[in-house]
Amino acid sequence: MLRRYARALSGSQERGDRFTVATLEAVLADRSVFDRDLEPRVALFKTFCSVWVEIDAPESTEGSALESAARKRLDQIEPEARQAFLLGALEDFSPEQIATIMGVPVSEAKGLYDVGMANIRNQTRAKIMVIEDEPIIAMDIKSIVTEMGHDCTGIADTHKRAVALAQETPPDLILSDIQLADDSSGIDAVREILADHAVPVIFITAYPERFLTGERPEPAFLLTKPFRRKAVEAAISQALFFNDATLIEALPEG
Repeated sequence: MLRRYARALSGSQERGDRFTVATLEAVLADRSVFDRDLEPRVALFKTFCSVWVEIDAPESTEGSALESAARKRLDQIEPEARQAFLLGALEDFSPEQIATIMGVPVSEAKGLYDVGMANIRNQTRAKIMVIEDEPIIAMDIKSIVTEMGHDCTGIADTHKRAVALAQETPPDLILSDIQLADDSSGIDAVREILADHAVPVIFITAYPERFLTGERPEPAFLLTKPFRRKAVEAAISQALFFNDATLIEALPEG
């Protein structure tokens, strides 16, 4: 969870992992920085927040052009608002927990969250394609997409239908399940689609550990089933905000 948050906050897998490592090293060097009076996840994210503030230096020029663009777009949002939004929408912390992590009053945490949400949602309106074989889940995702003000290009439940739908109406973003109705692979479908359309992808899976190993480039956006509505909204907003095609060539086969 901390790696996911750090990555979204920094706009870079490498940079996010660097801050995560720095957080763990800080705890090992001085156990007092980890507040044992708090719930462990809150204490860990609070430690991360202090490390982020302490060593967050001017952005490195290293990394891909896409990562550089992502960092520039992140810079358009006030850092504290960005943190509050991600802590609430992506990691599901309550306003009280966000306030504790960031060391601000609860009223300020709520205000920062609202500012971050407004800034990110105002970036774009997109055509979003859904690849999902469970009808109820698919309709739930579609309702989230449309209620956010985006257009749903359609729902595909197999590899073949997904590719055909993308050819018929090229999407700006894809929300994809991993296992599809005819035992075909959502990953394979996305691979084929991305050969013609460079768009961001959000994968939905019950097994995120298959992807977040830290051993190779990873998909930027993952939702774990069963997912929360706020998490879907946050992932869509972040994916469109970064406008970065997922590193699909690095994903496992199947």
